[in-house]
Amino acid sequence: MILGDVLAQLRDEDEAAELILGLGELSLLVTARQRAEAEGVSLATYVRCAVQRYAVEATDEEWVTAMGAVSHAADPGMLFLKRALEKIAVRAAPLVPEEQARLAANEQSSS
Repeated sequence: MILGDVLAQLRDEDEAAELILGLGELSLLVTARQRAEAEGVSLATYVRCAVQRYAVEATDEEWVTAMGAVSHAADPGMLFLKRALEKIAVRAAPLVPEEQARLAANEQSSS
């Protein structure tokens, strides 16, 4: 799957949980659920935000490493998702409030 296909599957809590479980790292699901709850957003919203933040904040070195790994992966979208969740999980920084509000509004309008 490409990243766009992965993100398209993040429509609700169950789909997001299933997708993260597909990464084979239960700890990522636990951490993402805790962070989503702390932020007051759904798991799907939190994961989309985490991917977006990773893409924006990754250092040049991390970006080159990620693109190299993705280019050789059987499932590049899932690999990118895993890297994003792993990198964002080690940070304690909350989601940007404006980003959080925008994603929550989009989530409610699509329900």
